[in-house]
Amino acid sequence: MIPKIILGSGPKATGRTIGYLFGKGRANEHTDPHLVASWNGFAPDPGRSPHRDPKAVERQLVAQLDQPVKMLGDKAPKDTVWHCPVRAAPEDPILTDAQWADIARRMVAAAGIAPEGDDEACRWVAVRHAEDHIHIAAALVRQDGRRPERGYDQRAVQREARKIEVDYGLRRLNQGDGTGAKRPTSKEHFKAKRLGQEATTRDVLRLRVRRVVAAASDEAEFFSLLEATGVTVRLKLGPSGDALGCNFAMPNDTNDQGQPVFYAGSTLAPDLSLPKIRKSLATTSPEPVPAWPGNPWHQATAATERIPRRLTHGDGPTAQGQLVALGATLDLLPIAAPAALRSELEQAAVAFERATRSHIAADLDSTRVLRRSVQAIWREQPSDGDGAGFAMLLDTVLTAVAFAMHWHRTHQHAQQEAAAEQALVHLQIACGRVAEPVLTGLAQRAPSLQMKHRFAYHLQQAVPEYAERILSAPAWDALAAVLAEAEAAGHNATVVLDQALGQRTLDDANNPARALTWRVRRLGERHAPGPRAQAAKARSTAQRPGVTVHPAAAVPLQQQSPAHRR
Repeated sequence: MIPKIILGSGPKATGRTIGYLFGKGRANEHTDPHLVASWNGFAPDPGRSPHRDPKAVERQLVAQLDQPVKMLGDKAPKDTVWHCPVRAAPEDPILTDAQWADIARRMVAAAGIAPEGDDEACRWVAVRHAEDHIHIAAALVRQDGRRPERGYDQRAVQREARKIEVDYGLRRLNQGDGTGAKRPTSKEHFKAKRLGQEATTRDVLRLRVRRVVAAASDEAEFFSLLEATGVTVRLKLGPSGDALGCNFAMPNDTNDQGQPVFYAGSTLAPDLSLPKIRKSLATTSPEPVPAWPGNPWHQATAATERIPRRLTHGDGPTAQGQLVALGATLDLLPIAAPAALRSELEQAAVAFERATRSHIAADLDSTRVLRRSVQAIWREQPSDGDGAGFAMLLDTVLTAVAFAMHWHRTHQHAQQEAAAEQALVHLQIACGRVAEPVLTGLAQRAPSLQMKHRFAYHLQQAVPEYAERILSAPAWDALAAVLAEAEAAGHNATVVLDQALGQRTLDDANNPARALTWRVRRLGERHAPGPRAQAAKARSTAQRPGVTVHPAAAVPLQQQSPAHRR
C-alpha cells in the first residue's frame, strides 16, 4: 500500500482538488467517484446526490472544507490543502468502502491531520473513484484555527501503511529510509500513456543521466554525452558564474506553453545532484591513477571479484563505494552485451539502482580500477572472441550482487535488499544464456582422460572441501580445457590452478567450477613464464603448508618426459 502526500496552495486549492477528485480524471479513469468517509460522517457527497446538481454539491463541500481556512483571512497558511492518494497493489483483494473508510481514518490520525478523539481537528474527506485506491483531501487549518501538528507526516503514513498491510492481509512493502528516488506522479504516468511512452520522462531521464555518469571521465564529457543522448541541460549558476546545479529535460516532454519540462538532478535521484555527480566523476578522472594497459575484460572481472570480500570485511564507506561502482557497471553492461541479453541486463540495472544508495557515505577511492575498466569496455568495444570475456565478467557481477543483497540484509536496508534480489533474478537469466554456450564450446576442447585425472588429483589435494563439487559440475570439462590450453601455451597448468585458487576464496563464488574456469582463462592468456620462473613457482607451491603437489606438477613443462606430457 503506497500513500503519497501532495500539498496544495492558494485560495482555490480546495476547489481544484475536489473538482479533480469528482471529475472524469485526466484520461476518463475516474469511475463512480463518491465519499467513503469524512471528518463528521455526513459531509455532502457530490457522487451520491442524485436529486441535486453535482456541481452545486461540490461547491457546498468545498465551502465546508474551506471554512476554517477562510476564517483566518490574511493569516491563512500558504499551503491550504493536504492531499494523500492511498493505493493498493494490483494483486491485493478489492476492499469495501467500509474498509477504505477505516484506512482513511487511520491515515489522517497517523499524519496528525485528525488525531483520534480530537473534535477540533482538520476537516477531511476520503474519495473513492477506483477499486484499488482512495484520495484523502484535508484543510490544513484545524477547526479551532490552529495548524495541525503533522511533523514528518510522510514517514508517519508510511509506517501506518505497513501496519495496515498486515491487518488487511495486503502485499507487504519494505520500509524505506529516505534514500530512494522520487516516484513519478499520477500526472506523469497519464502523460506518458497519452504520448505512447512505455516509461515516464522522470524514469527515462534518471536512467540516461545515471548511464552517462557511469560512462563519462570528466564533467565536460558528461555534458557532451548528455547532449548526444538527446537530454537538454539547464545549469543553475551562482553569483560567480559557477554552475551550482543542473536540470534535465527531454525535448518531446513539454508543458502547456510548449516549453521543456525540467527536472532537477536531485529530484531524479539523491545521487544525481551536480555536486554528487562531480564527486563520482572524480573517481574516473585520469590524473590521479593512470589507466591500466591490457585486457579490460580481465581487469573489470578481477576488480569485480574483489567486491564480495570488501563487502564482508570492509568498513561501511568502503562497502557503500563498492555498491556504487557495481551499479555503474550494471548501467554500462547492457551497451556491451549481445542484443539478446540487453533487455534482462537493463532491467537488472534499473532494479539495482535502488541498492546503490543508503545513509552510509561512499568511499569511492577503491573503485577506480573497476570504473575505468568498465569504461574502457564501453569506449573501445574490445574483441571478445568466443564471448568468454563477457561471460566471466557477468558471472562475477552476479556473485557481487548476491553479496550486495546479503550486505543490505545485515544492515537492515529492506528496500535495497529487495532491489538487489530483483536484479539478481534478471542477472541469473542473462548469465545462464551467455555462460552456457561458452562453457559448452570450451568443454568440446576437453583434454584426454589422463590429463583430466592429473588436474583432478591436484584439485583434490589443494582444495578437498570443494573438489567433489567442482569435479561433478557441468563446468568441469570446460575447466579442464582451459587448464590444458594454459599448459599448451607454455604455463605449468597446476601452478596456474594454484594461482587461481589463491586469488580469492571460493566461498565467494556462486559456481566454484565456473569461477575457476574464468580465473584460469585469464591467467592462461598471460605471457607464459620461462623454465626457471616455472621451476621457482613450482618449488614455492610445493613448500606451501597443507598442499600436496602431484609429482608431474613439480617439473616445468619443457623438462617433462613425453610420458608426463601425455
